[in-house]
Amino acid sequence: MDAIFDISFMGRELPACDDLSKTCSAPDAGRRRSKLRRIGLLATVLLCLPFAMRGVAHAEANGPALTLSTYSVAFGDVAVDTEAPPQTVTLTSSGTAPVTISAASIAGAGAFKMSGISLPLTLNPSETATLTISFDAATVGAKGANLILTTNGPAGKAVILLTGTAASAGSLAGVSCGTGSITGAATDACTVTLTAAAGTAGLTVNLTSSNAAVTVPASVKVAAGATSAAFTATVSAVTTAQTATLTATAGGVTKTFALQLNAAVPGLTLGATSVSFGDVNLNTPATQSVTLTSSGTAALTISGASITGTGFSMSGVSAPLTLNPGQAATLEVEFDPTASGAVTGAVTLTSNASGGTATVALSGTGQAASYEVQLSWDAPSNPSDPVVGYNVYRAVSGSTSYQLLNTSATASTDYTDSTVADSTAYTYYVESVDAEGNQSAPSNTYNVTIP
Repeated sequence: MDAIFDISFMGRELPACDDLSKTCSAPDAGRRRSKLRRIGLLATVLLCLPFAMRGVAHAEANGPALTLSTYSVAFGDVAVDTEAPPQTVTLTSSGTAPVTISAASIAGAGAFKMSGISLPLTLNPSETATLTISFDAATVGAKGANLILTTNGPAGKAVILLTGTAASAGSLAGVSCGTGSITGAATDACTVTLTAAAGTAGLTVNLTSSNAAVTVPASVKVAAGATSAAFTATVSAVTTAQTATLTATAGGVTKTFALQLNAAVPGLTLGATSVSFGDVNLNTPATQSVTLTSSGTAALTISGASITGTGFSMSGVSAPLTLNPGQAATLEVEFDPTASGAVTGAVTLTSNASGGTATVALSGTGQAASYEVQLSWDAPSNPSDPVVGYNVYRAVSGSTSYQLLNTSATASTDYTDSTVADSTAYTYYVESVDAEGNQSAPSNTYNVTIP
C-alpha cells in the first residue's frame, strides 16, 4: 500500500509519504488538483517527521547508544552551605554495540558535583551504571549547570541539565520562657526560635544562665527544617527576690531573656479567728472545728500549739506539723464546762509564717441543766361519781412523805413537774377528785431519777 498522501504546494507537487516504506513517490497527474494541495509545506514536514525520527532511532540502535533515565535534575531550595540529598541518574547502554563514556564534566555553577562512575566507562548492550549528583552552594541564589557525558555514540555526547537554589538558612531570632516570673522552686518551659527553617545539618544553640538558682542545658539543637527547639529551665527556691538572665548564642547572634525569681514565703490562713460555743450544759461537751491552710508559696511548719481557758481542749493537730502550699489540717476545739458561768480562752499557733503566731479566740457559757418530769395518765372508766379533776403527789424515792404538787385539782390527764433537783430520784402517784371533793384511792406509782 503506497501513495496514501497527495499534497501540492504553490502549484508544485510534493512527493507522497508511504506509511510502510517511509519512502516518497510522485502522485499521478489526475490528483494534482486535490483539495489537500493547500495544506502547504508544514503539513508535509509534520506528516513525514515521525517516519524520519524512527529512521534515526533505527540507525542508533544498530551501533553504540546511551540512554539516560532523566535529562534534568532539580534540587529545589536548599539552605546555603548545606548539602542537599543526592540524586541519581541511570545510564543505560541501549544500542547493539558497547558504549564508552570517555569523559564527564560539569559546565556552570560549581555547587554541583558528580560521583559513582570511573572513566573511561564501557557498558555492554543493556548494561547500566548509576551516576550520583550532589548540590551544596556556598552563596545564596539560583544555580544552574550542564553535566556533559562524552560517548562513542552517534551524537557524541549526552547533556543533563542541573538546577538548584541556595536559600538563606535560619538564624537565631530569640529565646523565651513560658513565664517571666517564678516563685519558689519550679520549672519553666523555654524555647529558642529561628528566623527561618534550619539547614539540613540543623543549628546548635548554646545556652547559659546568669544566676546559679536557674540551670539550663549547655545547648539545644534545632532540627533540620525546624524553626524552634524547646528546653527546660530548672529554678531553685530563693530567699530574696532576684533576676536571672538566660542567654542563647548561635552563629554569632546572641539573644537574652530575663526571668524574675521571687522568694518563697510560707503563709497560714485560719478558717476562723474566733469560736463561740454559746450556752453549754455542764458536763456536756460541745465541739467545733477550725481549718488551718498553708496559703503561702513555701511549706508551712506549725512548731507549737497551745490552748487556754477552763473547760477548753483541742485535738487534731500535733506540733510540729508541716503543710505544703495548698495543704490543710483541721483543729478540733472542745468546750466541756464543769461550772456555771461565762468562760473565755484562746488557741495559740506558732509557725514560720509571717508574724510567727496566730490566735483563735474562744468563748462559751456553762449552765446547769434544767430538768422537768412530764406525767400523763388515763381517766377512770365508768366511775360511779363523775371526775372533775386530779391531784398529783410526789415523794423522794424511799420516803413515805408525799407532797401535793398542784394547788387545785387539774382537769387534764397530764402534769409537768419543773421543781425537780439534779441527781434525785422521785416517786409519783395520782388521785381523782369528784364534785364534792372526795378523792379516789391512789393510782399506781411512777419512779424517775433526775441526772
